[in-house]
Amino acid sequence: MDAIDNILETAQQRAEEMGLPYKGALLPAEAIALLRAKPETRLVDVRCKAELDWVGRIPGAIEIELSSYPGMQPNPDFVDQLAAQITDDATLMFICRSGNRSDHAATIMSQNGFPDCYNILEGFEGDKDESGHRGRKNGWKAAGLPWIQS
Repeated sequence: MDAIDNILETAQQRAEEMGLPYKGALLPAEAIALLRAKPETRLVDVRCKAELDWVGRIPGAIEIELSSYPGMQPNPDFVDQLAAQITDDATLMFICRSGNRSDHAATIMSQNGFPDCYNILEGFEGDKDESGHRGRKNGWKAAGLPWIQS
């Protein structure tokens, strides 16, 4: 079993232990390893446009709002917009600010016939630190993974 198989098995065990309705839950470092090893894997950033513009983006990610700012109104076309950009057998990894919206996105896509869905735990900015700031404690940015400021 190679490193990628180990990552996927661990992610699937996590999902099972957490009672998640989709295939797996990845840590940010595991997600980037999977993305680099399997370029056909798609990283889907479900944060709103304002977050992408003000906080930062992940190069190469598919960007589709799950909810729109202001008011965080649900995007009724989310499934169709994503389905138009991927294949039915794509491995999908979802990310948002902290892992909550991406959990919802992975659930939605799993329920709509996409069986290979993973949530990226901790999200782009991660949990708040003792000062109440995100982006320093854990998550994609804190792990030093690729991102750009708009």
